[in-house]
Amino acid sequence: MIGAIVVGFAAGVVAGMLGVGGGILFVPGLTLFLGLAQVDAEATSLLAIIPVALAGAANQSRYGNFRARDAVTLGVLAIPGAVAGVALVNAIPESVVRTLFALLMLYVAFTLVRRARAPARP
Repeated sequence: MIGAIVVGFAAGVVAGMLGVGGGILFVPGLTLFLGLAQVDAEATSLLAIIPVALAGAANQSRYGNFRARDAVTLGVLAIPGAVAGVALVNAIPESVVRTLFALLMLYVAFTLVRRARAPARP
């Protein structure tokens, strides 16, 4: 239980500071430090993101950065996407899921580095 608290807190702080999705940090933390299987870690991360997203949206709303119509659209469309994702992840081997997640993490890291090194826009 303490491991889950540490992983959740650390991932939340880093995700909040860097603006990355918490799943990019939660899933590796859950698999590496708590020994969860890849699919279990992804499912746990999806559930954990709900209160994090609500808290973030509430805070950003105070700054005027929240667009309710877009949030509702994303939320409604995410439901069938999640159902399709669950069906897909249950149909392929876990090693493939782990490899695809690793490739996604590499892509995200590459994109963040590229954007950080790009010249600032006026």
